[in-house]
Amino acid sequence: MRPSCEVIAKYVLPVFRSLIARELIKKYGLSQNEVAKRLGITQAAVSQYIGSKRGSLMASELEKIPAVKEALPGIIESISKNDDPDIVFTEFCKLCVTIRSSKELWGKIEEILETK
Repeated sequence: MRPSCEVIAKYVLPVFRSLIARELIKKYGLSQNEVAKRLGITQAAVSQYIGSKRGSLMASELEKIPAVKEALPGIIESISKNDDPDIVFTEFCKLCVTIRSSKELWGKIEEILETK
């Protein structure tokens, strides 16, 4: 068993960045550079998220989890309206706490990782 922070940082956050980046570009019409600025990452990282070269390992599985589906729209909207990178950190921290505090959700993530 890996420490939860390692799992979140290595597997979960890239998925959320990928999902958020795609939605900010598709729904809100932001450029890759603007998305990169808002997420506190490089434009190259955004390009890799969009091209499914990063963050795609667990994306389809995580999107099926109700708590994840419910959290994403609010996070995306918050980031779309505010270009302060601290918003991203705050939202990701809230998401991490949600994931870690739910035995069911954490169990599903561990289950997904065991099959990869």
